[in-house]
Amino acid sequence: MKRTLALLLALLLFIPLMISAEQPETPSAREDLINRMIATAKEQFDKARGRALPAHSSGDIYVCKNFTVYMFRENRDAFRLAEYPDVPLVIADNLPREDSKPYAYGIAWKDIPASAGHAFVEAASFYYDSKLSKAENRELARAFMQQVQRGDFFQMAANYYYGVGAHSLVFTEDYDAETDSVTWTDSNMKGKKVDGKRYGYIQYDAVKKIDWFIDAFCRKNHGATLYRLREDIIYKP
Repeated sequence: MKRTLALLLALLLFIPLMISAEQPETPSAREDLINRMIATAKEQFDKARGRALPAHSSGDIYVCKNFTVYMFRENRDAFRLAEYPDVPLVIADNLPREDSKPYAYGIAWKDIPASAGHAFVEAASFYYDSKLSKAENRELARAFMQQVQRGDFFQMAANYYYGVGAHSLVFTEDYDAETDSVTWTDSNMKGKKVDGKRYGYIQYDAVKKIDWFIDAFCRKNHGATLYRLREDIIYKP
């Protein structure tokens, strides 16, 4: 009898653990926003079916920064900042060229306060330091890239395999230490011209070793910044 009661008691204690193990943890509002943004990029990628899309005019959503802004704006309306629940969320424009000097345009965004609804914080940045050696700069750039997290918006001024200048993208996974690589989505890193107009390809879950990025932006007057969604993202009341 005692043994039966003991088994029943153990079973009663074990059942809640089984239930909790089977039920996935509900994502936070912040995680939900990240999931929705990445899902939007995947929808656009699938819709493109490998075709190059218009990336010539300032209003084309397939221009690099326009694409990342589109990912955000398509999903922001359901969210707010806890401290400013009545203020719609916004994302900053790039810092103007004149304000970027002596560095190249494209490393940073405008500085917008949370009170204006800005949903991001600067998580980390790298600016090439001419007072240091190339090797020392590369070490700093490597430490910077190792901080990448899923959902981070990335802004760089670089000379990379597909182009020269500013580029924007969103990382879809944390930095992978085992493979020393990062995974991202973007538009118009790769592209082509047809009749003088630019057309860009959408990438989804693109993967490169972080040295590929370091080679691109670890140059004199160049650099990059990671922008991360604020921790106090909530659902719109």
